[in-house]
Amino acid sequence: MNENAFQFAWFEQSPDGLVPLPLAQSLWRADQMHGVAVSGLLARALEQTVGAAGRGDLVPARYHVDLFRPARMIATTASARIVREGPRLVLLDAVVEQEGEIVARAGATFLAPSADPAGEVWSSPAERPTPPPADRLPEPGQHHVPWFASAAPWSDDFGDHQNDGRHQTWQTAVPIVHGEVCSPFQAVASIADATSMVTNWGSGGVEHINTDIDLALCRLPDSDRLGLRATDRVAANGIAVGTAEVFDATGVLGTATVTSLANTRRTVDLSAGVEQRGAV
Repeated sequence: MNENAFQFAWFEQSPDGLVPLPLAQSLWRADQMHGVAVSGLLARALEQTVGAAGRGDLVPARYHVDLFRPARMIATTASARIVREGPRLVLLDAVVEQEGEIVARAGATFLAPSADPAGEVWSSPAERPTPPPADRLPEPGQHHVPWFASAAPWSDDFGDHQNDGRHQTWQTAVPIVHGEVCSPFQAVASIADATSMVTNWGSGGVEHINTDIDLALCRLPDSDRLGLRATDRVAANGIAVGTAEVFDATGVLGTATVTSLANTRRTVDLSAGVEQRGAV
């Protein structure tokens, strides 16, 4: 395994399947993968299945992931199947498996884009998020540690953002498999797992672990550089629901929601920062 593979992908192809690289390691436990890698793998399987069906005319509009078993740092496979196909939509299911056991599943709807109607409809007048200043970021295409803003301004120092402010992040997606280009859908599907970081990260660290990801999109992102900004969070009895808007350099393109369980016995304390691996 070379240094380049460690730096720039979640998985490496092997005869046994897709082997998670060190970058895929969760902050919760060293023997587990984080949801960013798992979600990206599901999106890759869904996208490949739509392509194999000859439906390149469609775009992903709805994506839901259930993370119901910890994915371990072992050889992994992902597959998808079409549930229903029509002229304007395709519905699919996908699973991630390890040693013959399903550890995560996803459902997706791909829709046919068309022209917008002429009528006017209400939309939120709220100020929309924007990326960090371009002159402070690496050049497009370069790998970098995720940036965050909160009660503190934009920075890539995690310790700055362990507070109860409104969180947002800006990230460049990591390729799912070493040697492959990360598509826009794979990018947004994987980064959507960071919704838990912008909605559950507070003064005590990250004290909730998300059990799912819901992503709704009106269009594909303009590149593999994307942001999430918290828009709402409600919590009671150890269960939290957090919602974020998804944005790129062009503007907002959708929303992401996660449902989470309190996990205070394994709080992720980021007050001292994290190893500069570029993953959360």
